[in-house]
Amino acid sequence: ATTTAGAPRHSSVPRLLPFPSLSGPNLPIFLLVTGIHTMTDIDLHPIKVETFDIAGQFNIDPKGNERHVDEYRLHDNALYMGRPADHPDFNYLESWLLPGHNLRISRFHFREGFKATQELYVDIALIDRRCENSVDNGNNRPPEVWTTRDLYVDLVSHSDGRWDLLDLDELGAAIEEGYLRASEAAAALITTQSAIDGIGSLGFDGWIESLGVEIDWPVWEERH
Repeated sequence: ATTTAGAPRHSSVPRLLPFPSLSGPNLPIFLLVTGIHTMTDIDLHPIKVETFDIAGQFNIDPKGNERHVDEYRLHDNALYMGRPADHPDFNYLESWLLPGHNLRISRFHFREGFKATQELYVDIALIDRRCENSVDNGNNRPPEVWTTRDLYVDLVSHSDGRWDLLDLDELGAAIEEGYLRASEAAAALITTQSAIDGIGSLGFDGWIESLGVEIDWPVWEERH
């Protein structure tokens, strides 16, 4: 689950344990282990919900803050969002929502001087889209509002090729607490395994291509 929509994590003396069975020819997969957790150590919380209002050109984050969006773009049943951010570590956020695959993929633009190895942040999430039929946006299509229900588990890539698998402990605690329905827990686990298998065998770009999706990072590419 993201912290401020995927802000970089800080943990004490993390250990990165390689899992050869999850490693592929392109990108090795690692599991981030921060030590032995007890239930009191886990950030137990209900599912975080986020709103993406295309017509209104805003994004409501999990804390209820309304954020102006520079660009929404629909492509191949996927939604791109680019917006400024006032987080102390990063100042811009680009995301792709892939509803057919239960994925939100983000790239954070870290502030100058902030040393981060993180590159891509993959949220496992249920994504819903609805139309507000009472309003016409001028092109004979009703505006769309998308929502995400974050299913706790995340995959994070780093500049050295490492991938971290995060927050399985949060998922387990949320299941025990009853925050997820059985179908949602199943979706979280199945999607996570599918992502691990895809990235491990095909690399990130090959995995995305295998999903039949094209994604880009226009603001990142312009700045770099």
